[in-house]
Amino acid sequence: MSQEMVGSKSPLKSVGLHIVSIFVAAIIVVPVMFGVLGGFKTNGQLSTNPLGLPKPWVFDNYAEILGSQHFWIPMMNSLIVGLGTVLLVVGTGAAASYVFARFAFKGREFFFTVFSVGLMFPFAVAILPLFILLRELNLLDNPLGVILPQAAFGLPITIIVLRSFFRAIPVEVEEAATLDGCGPWGFFWRILLPMARPALATVSVLAIVASWNNFMLPLVVFTDPDWWTLPIGVQQFQSQYATDLAKILAYVVIAMIPALAFYAVAERQLIGGLTASDSSKG
Repeated sequence: MSQEMVGSKSPLKSVGLHIVSIFVAAIIVVPVMFGVLGGFKTNGQLSTNPLGLPKPWVFDNYAEILGSQHFWIPMMNSLIVGLGTVLLVVGTGAAASYVFARFAFKGREFFFTVFSVGLMFPFAVAILPLFILLRELNLLDNPLGVILPQAAFGLPITIIVLRSFFRAIPVEVEEAATLDGCGPWGFFWRILLPMARPALATVSVLAIVASWNNFMLPLVVFTDPDWWTLPIGVQQFQSQYATDLAKILAYVVIAMIPALAFYAVAERQLIGGLTASDSSKG
């Protein structure tokens, strides 16, 4: 009797999960498809046929965006800021995680807890004192004014992920490296970092996606249009072409492509790094 009840509930549960999955996917996919198709329409088509296919297909919107410096300059700025943030947060985070994971010293857990608490610190709360500090350091309209704070706010999650991975490396590996003449720095550089590639890929993806999507900090730091990043470029483009909705949709879609492409390429490494981190905790 109980087996029959379990068998009858299982298909219902499966159908329910499929319905929820389809609903969530629709919430994500429908706006994206609206933007992609909207970029191939004229404003007249968007008014009369907002959800249908373009008739005819208009390629001028995407062509104008791809041929405009209003897109390429912000994209290059976002790339510079993103790569700088990744190099800094991964380099310093890996070194700090190595110390927290492989060295025993007084106050280690306290300092690690301080870093962990940083995950609960809202970025918006720090924006005013951060602006004053950057102004005093003469870092406004300077890419370092965005890279340094982004790296600081990215350190907590980086240290948490990498510390878990580094602690999972057996002590025997370190002892064997020491017998072979490897000091602490040699073990970290030659053995630990190559073994931690999945975890390093994970924190790199998290850092560059967060940097790519960051809007508030570049808006506060950069007043020079030559340093605007892509999120600010989208806002300024929207203000400039407020009546041309089709062109705005084309700009937004193209602006999403680099982050989506990077995530698609690094997805396997991202999932592998998170899985390795979780298994090390167990």
